[in-house]
Amino acid sequence: MNSTPASSLTPALRAKLASAPAAGLSAQLRRKGLEGVFIDGVHPLVAGQKFVGTARTLRFVPFREDLFKTHGGGYNAQKRTFDAVEEGEVLVIEARGEKGSATLGDVLAIRAHARGAAAIVTDGGVRDAETVATVGIPVFAAGPHPAVLGRKHVPWDADLTIACGGATVQPGDILVGDTDGVVVIPPGIAEEVADAAIAQEEEDGWIARKVAEGHSVEGLFPMNAEWRTKYEAERSARPGTAPSDAARASS
Repeated sequence: MNSTPASSLTPALRAKLASAPAAGLSAQLRRKGLEGVFIDGVHPLVAGQKFVGTARTLRFVPFREDLFKTHGGGYNAQKRTFDAVEEGEVLVIEARGEKGSATLGDVLAIRAHARGAAAIVTDGGVRDAETVATVGIPVFAAGPHPAVLGRKHVPWDADLTIACGGATVQPGDILVGDTDGVVVIPPGIAEEVADAAIAQEEEDGWIARKVAEGHSVEGLFPMNAEWRTKYEAERSARPGTAPSDAARASS
């Protein structure tokens, strides 16, 4: 199976998702009944980094001596996948949450960066972590580890449905990551989720300003009818601003 081309994530949609925090996107996914969309236990090597991209997947299986002899050496699935990742894709690695061995190091991070990958996400370890952090590509991992791949893993296959950090990830899924973590968004609802998250961020920002002015959170967070009317009045007074979804729903 080939991964879905990164071009399926349009520049306009990519920009929307880049402007929305992972926390806001996760809230909208939850409203749609999607709970299994968080890649748990991974953190950026460089604080403050964010990425948006489509998934390209790689799977490691637990280390077994005979299988590593047949699949671990040479131009294996790991190297082939890093060589094939496309611009705008996120290379997502299934390592079963095993942090006792690295899943990539500086050379492979450099290769992914040179290919234009948007990020690397692994629920395993990273070697040469200080160097990897300077490459320029966002890397979200379970943590650093000095051991080479063969201590715990066999690179097995790629471009298939995998599990990473407790979440199922399919080739072509859209991933967004920031300081709060990484969320997986089904492509078919990405536009709707992005629009809703951006609208919610605008509301939350307005609420935060009112609280900073000294108002109580009672009736304001979440907004009751009185505060909603005030919010919509201020919002509609801005040129070119359409009524919010909440206002349309209440009309």
